[in-house]
Amino acid sequence: MESRKIDTMALVKKYGIFIVLVTLWVVFSLSSSTFRTADNFSNILRQVSTNGIIAVGMTFIIMVGGIDLSVGSQVAVAGVIGGSILVANPGNTVFAVIASVVVCCLFGVMNGFFVAKGKVPAFIVTLATMTMARGFAYVYSDGKPYTLKSPNFNLIGKGNTPIIIFIVIVILAHILLSQTKFGRYVYATGGNEDAASASGVNVKSILMRVYILCGVLTGIAGVILAARTNSGQPAVGQGYELDAIAAVVIGGTSMTGGSGTILGTLVGVLIIGTLNNGLNLMDVSSYYQMIVKGIIILGAVFFDLKSKKAAK
Repeated sequence: MESRKIDTMALVKKYGIFIVLVTLWVVFSLSSSTFRTADNFSNILRQVSTNGIIAVGMTFIIMVGGIDLSVGSQVAVAGVIGGSILVANPGNTVFAVIASVVVCCLFGVMNGFFVAKGKVPAFIVTLATMTMARGFAYVYSDGKPYTLKSPNFNLIGKGNTPIIIFIVIVILAHILLSQTKFGRYVYATGGNEDAASASGVNVKSILMRVYILCGVLTGIAGVILAARTNSGQPAVGQGYELDAIAAVVIGGTSMTGGSGTILGTLVGVLIIGTLNNGLNLMDVSSYYQMIVKGIIILGAVFFDLKSKKAAK
């Protein structure tokens, strides 16, 4: 009887989020004829692409037992950096993209340095850089948005381009985490830093690299958002860190580190996107949507803790 209970728990833990996603699709499809159209599904993928790319980077960080609260502010930084370059020279698309990503990468370096080398808790470090990045975005742009009129740059955010970029990043991240030595070291570091270090893993290097990776991916997400909205705004990205963390946790990555998958995060991102889209189509207030998200996050963490206790 006990064995059957454990087996059931394992099955629920493994496939539970897929069941939730399918259930949401069925419920919203029955509630709205618009929801079940191919155009709407493409719209969901397009809407989640920005948060999804950020969530992929956040997966690596949470898997090593860390967190990054600065990603939303970094999205704003990427937008104003790229925006300022394109306002001065609309044809300088490549440089605008590279500059945006590099600046966000530097924020990742800063986060990684203080977490890995300085041994400062990730929550404190990224809370500080969240404020710094947001302040930088406002100071750099003088608090004003950049209106972008660069056709080549705008193509990055149009049509299925964001979806394609998102899917490519998911595939590459999945391979990196599941098929490479770096991925194994990420799991080891999140599982037990001391044991990983004793086994020859350069824990400081792994921590640095996951924060840098998250910075790069956040920069890419910021570029896509700026291209989609045709503007670089210092106020965008507020709350993005919460959506990214929610997607990662819902996708089965443990907040204590050491377990999780990119595919799980993908499903978590789709659950968040499906909820937003479905509830909007049902004219549910955004305030209630926030409550629903909070309940789901709390439930996911609670289930994670309970399932770990049951496995012992």
